[in-house]
Amino acid sequence: MNCRAISPAFFIFCVNKKSMATLKNKYLQLSSCVLLCLVVGAVSGMLTADSITSWYNTLRKPSFNPPNGIFAPVWSILYCMMGAAWWYSLQTTVMSKEKIKATVLFLIQLTLNFCWSLVFFNVRNLGLAFVVLLLLWLFIFLCIVHFYRHSETAAYLMVPYLLWVSFAGVLNFAVWKLN
Repeated sequence: MNCRAISPAFFIFCVNKKSMATLKNKYLQLSSCVLLCLVVGAVSGMLTADSITSWYNTLRKPSFNPPNGIFAPVWSILYCMMGAAWWYSLQTTVMSKEKIKATVLFLIQLTLNFCWSLVFFNVRNLGLAFVVLLLLWLFIFLCIVHFYRHSETAAYLMVPYLLWVSFAGVLNFAVWKLN
């Protein structure tokens, strides 16, 4: 049956049915990418919550240390942006070596992100945490470079994260030196 013979609305439905399925799949992929990042952040937060409210509060901190209440909302936004960046990087149709490398770099930096929290708050080794943070910074930077090669949007979404980790590095170093 010809879609046009029934009604313009049905014609639009017929034409857009495949587009809608593709759009649903893209939203599912986007949600999955963002959710993975948020879960990493949530698990990290749960594992370190006790140390943040007890041990971390006893440390000497520099004057530029933000209030503890700032960290959770900032990180939540950054995790969403990271997930969206990863999703954008996956949107090219061809699975190339470059795209695979960018994904590996992304997953490495996400793992380092998780590890930093544990080393800083649970192991309480501020010097080692700073080294992990330097590695994290490097892998975020490499991730941005590789994302940029096939999605400028993906790369730009990672820049605030790199800037925040840069600030976190300065803060980590200052706390290490003060304690």
